[in-house]
Amino acid sequence: CGIQTRTQQLSFFMTLFLVDAKSPFVSKTELPKYYQPWMETARNVPKLIDSHSLRTHIHQMPLLETHFMKSHRELRLAHLALSVMTMGYVWQEGDRDTVKVLPRILAVPYCEVSQRLGLPPILTHADAVLANWKKKDPQGPLDMENLELLLSLPGGESVRGFFLVTMLVELAAVPGVKAIPKVIAGVRQGEVATVTRALDSISLAINGMKEAFKLMHGVHLCCRWKDNPCMAEGLVYEGVQAEPMEFSGGSAAQSSLLHCFDELLGVKHETKSGTFLTRMRDYMPPAHKQLIQDISSHRPSLRDFVLERNNAGLVSAFDRCVSQLVSFRSYHINVVSRFIAVPAARAKQLRSQDQGSEPDQAIIGKAPTALEERGTGGSAIMSLLKTARDQTSNVTIHGPLSSTKTSDLTLISELSSRLSL
Repeated sequence: CGIQTRTQQLSFFMTLFLVDAKSPFVSKTELPKYYQPWMETARNVPKLIDSHSLRTHIHQMPLLETHFMKSHRELRLAHLALSVMTMGYVWQEGDRDTVKVLPRILAVPYCEVSQRLGLPPILTHADAVLANWKKKDPQGPLDMENLELLLSLPGGESVRGFFLVTMLVELAAVPGVKAIPKVIAGVRQGEVATVTRALDSISLAINGMKEAFKLMHGVHLCCRWKDNPCMAEGLVYEGVQAEPMEFSGGSAAQSSLLHCFDELLGVKHETKSGTFLTRMRDYMPPAHKQLIQDISSHRPSLRDFVLERNNAGLVSAFDRCVSQLVSFRSYHINVVSRFIAVPAARAKQLRSQDQGSEPDQAIIGKAPTALEERGTGGSAIMSLLKTARDQTSNVTIHGPLSSTKTSDLTLISELSSRLSL
């Protein structure tokens, strides 16, 4: 009875997590007509920023009530629209002319909607990625050619690609996330075959995440007002409270996917990175955070079960999951190095040398000073990513992984054959 109750509880949070095999995170595309000023402004943020008129336009908007929105999806779309407008308002002139006060026209409804959703009043991963897409052809596939953003920020195709590829990474993870309750139920019932099969599904899903990630050809920076020298005092939300508030910007660490897999596999992050990753859970929808906590609390742990049973097939399945997670994190490091760390280091060097050529100025302009040392969420990004990868490697049953060069094609072929039996 206890096993059934805990499994039902996990299934309940999976439902709240909005995971569905065909459409993992269903976005609302329109708000009631009353909120047309928000949607019209949010859709035109890139153009208004380009003309340096967004702040003036927002000051002319009416202060709207939020109680006319009833559904969760309406609130998520409203949070996305208010987030995009807020990011545009704060960063209209770049990181050298930010503002200290968000006007009540945005601040009051933004904080009200945020409170109802259990999200902070800043653009999060849940906004920019999970609630920010639609199909061009409703009957067509979920791929780059048939997807478009609901709302965007300056950056054109690079922004579109960044947010939509990230969404496809989330989509690729769905079979793995849905296999987690099967792993937990199998552990509690002592079913080695069930656990092994579910772990094979998770391995394939993580490999699929990396394949989707390979579509990434640039990184968009979601800036913040915490740990940011450009906004050292934070941001005052006018009409909400007089003291400035500080929030981290959107970050891949706010995706619940790797948190779920970490908790299932027993990955323990060291103090500094662990503290940061735990803080990022406060930027997730409450159901996502609760799902992670529920996975974390299950006993006996998966790793203890694998060690106790000492079944060769089970051990191999567990270690393959870990290997795939290490491989994904290694690829993430490669992407961040190419698109954030190297350009930021070059821009920092050019600033120190006061270089003034046109190509040099282009490099400097694409690498905000706040990102030269830290990531989009406010982390020392390369150090955090490498530490997370190394800590993941440490949970393998046969010792830390010294190499992640196992053939993905061989792995896919092997696991696909086993799952089709």
